[in-house]
Amino acid sequence: APASGAQGAGRAAPAHGTEIAPGVAYREFDIPASHGTAHAHVLDVDLSDRRVRVGLLYPGAVGARQAVSALTNGAGAVAGVNGDFFNISETQHPGVEATGAPVGPVIAGGRTLKAAVPNGQRFGPALPPGTTTEDVLGVGTDRRARLDRMALDGDVRSGDSRLALGGLNQYALPVGSVGAFTSDWGETSRVRATCGTDTDRGAPCSTDTYEVTVRRGRVVEQADTPGRGAIARGTTVLVGREAGAQWLRKLSVGERVRVHHRLVAAASRVPYRFVVGGYPVLRGGAPLPGLDTRTAAVRTAAGISDGGTRLVLLALDGAPEFRTGLTIAEVADALGQLGATDGFSLDGGGSSTLAARAPDAPAATVRNHPSGGAERPVPNGIGVFSGA
Repeated sequence: APASGAQGAGRAAPAHGTEIAPGVAYREFDIPASHGTAHAHVLDVDLSDRRVRVGLLYPGAVGARQAVSALTNGAGAVAGVNGDFFNISETQHPGVEATGAPVGPVIAGGRTLKAAVPNGQRFGPALPPGTTTEDVLGVGTDRRARLDRMALDGDVRSGDSRLALGGLNQYALPVGSVGAFTSDWGETSRVRATCGTDTDRGAPCSTDTYEVTVRRGRVVEQADTPGRGAIARGTTVLVGREAGAQWLRKLSVGERVRVHHRLVAAASRVPYRFVVGGYPVLRGGAPLPGLDTRTAAVRTAAGISDGGTRLVLLALDGAPEFRTGLTIAEVADALGQLGATDGFSLDGGGSSTLAARAPDAPAATVRNHPSGGAERPVPNGIGVFSGA
C-alpha cells in the first residue's frame, strides 16, 4: 500500500499472516524508524465477513481495570488490544483514589457507558492540534468502522428548574457542573470527579461539592461530599461542584428529579454498537497536521480502510531491543503503509498489549512483550469476535 506521507518510518515489511479465525489474520514484522527498529504485531480484521465482529472489552464497570488477555478470554474473543488512555494515578492529589476510568466516550453493545472528560483533564501525550477527548473510533450497526466525535447531551430537571448535565460516569467533571453516575460506574470513589479544572488536571480538588442520590425519579439521599460504592440499577448519583453543587443543594429528599443523558455523534447518522476513545492521527490517507515527530514510544493504534469494512489493529513490541518504538507521525505512516486511510491512536507504553488465539487454541495469549515486563491492567480494549 502507498505510504501515508508522514516522515520518519521506513517501509514496513510484513511477514505472511496467520489466519486465527475466518476473516481475522495475525502477523508481525519490523519497522525501521527514526529511533531504531520497532517490531509490530498486527491483527487484520475483515468486517465484511458476517462471521466477524468487533466490540468493547471491559471489566464490567467503567471504574475498573483488567489485563487484556483476561478481558479477551473472559469475553470469548479470538483476539484483542488495549484501548483508551485512563486515570492511572493521582500523585497530585494525595489521598484521592485513582479511578482507572478511561478518558473518552464509551459505548458497548449499543449502550452508552460514559462521556469524555474535559481536554485539560486527560491522561496521555498532548493531543494533536484540532483533536479533543470526544474523538472516537467506532463501529456502527452497519458493521462499518469510522472515526467520529461524540458529545454528551443531557440535563437534570426538577420542577421548572433545569441544569445541563456536565458529565456521565467520568473521573473529571467540568468546573461548576453536575455529573451523573450510574450502576455502570462500579464501586470506585467519585471524589476524583471534583478535582482539577478544565485546563489543569493537577489543580486542587474543589471544596464546594454536593451529592444527591435519585432512585425511581425521587431524591432519596444527600451528602456534602462524593461517596463510593456500588450504585443499584435504576439509581443515579448526581455529583456537583461549585455552581453545580449549589444547584443540587436546592433539592429536597422526596422531590421529583428527571435525569436525561445520551451521546450525540458529530458525523455519522448510523447508530454505534461500539465506541472507544483515543485520538485520530490519519484522515483521508493523510496524517493530521502537527503530529509529534520527536517523541518515540511503544504504541497501540487502529487503522480503517476499504470504506470501513477493514480494521487493522497494531501494537508495538515492548521488548528491550524494540522499546524505542515510533513517534506518532511514524504511527500514522505505518498505518498508511498497511493500507489504512484513517488512523487512530490508543493508549501506549506499558499498556500496549495484543492478545490472540493460535488456530484451534482454547485461549488467547499475549503476542507482544509489554514494556513493563508484564501486562498492565487497563479499563477497556477492542475485542475481535468470530462466530465461525
